[in-house]
Amino acid sequence: MSESISHVSMRVRGYHLDGYGHVNNARYLEFMEEGRWAFFDEHPRLIKQLHSAGRAFVVVNLNIDYRAAAVQGDDLTVLTGIVEVGDRSAICHHRIVRKDGTLVAQADLTFVLLDIKANKAAAIEGEVRDVLQGLIAPKETFTA
Repeated sequence: MSESISHVSMRVRGYHLDGYGHVNNARYLEFMEEGRWAFFDEHPRLIKQLHSAGRAFVVVNLNIDYRAAAVQGDDLTVLTGIVEVGDRSAICHHRIVRKDGTLVAQADLTFVLLDIKANKAAAIEGEVRDVLQGLIAPKETFTA
């Protein structure tokens, strides 16, 4: 598996569940956000480049594919990485896998780069682009 993919382990707790005893669909968003924070923690150069460029990531689209229910006590791993970088947006891929290898959910999250001062989307260019492109991991590497 690629070094550009972060891995976060977590255990499903009772407060993650809905009335049916499964992880509530909205909780998966939190699990994936935890994965993104870990990704940024593991790639401090990216955050440094964003800050020095006066930029921030802003989520503009999220498509989730729920594949299997997770229940209390399940040990999950959230895999997170960049799979595509365009001129003005990029795609972050997430996979949530149960300890037994079952794919629980996967998602593609599209983000743009926000020019903080202008409060509008900015081109992905310069050192920020270089760093992002250096972190690209094809989706196939999430299952290797």
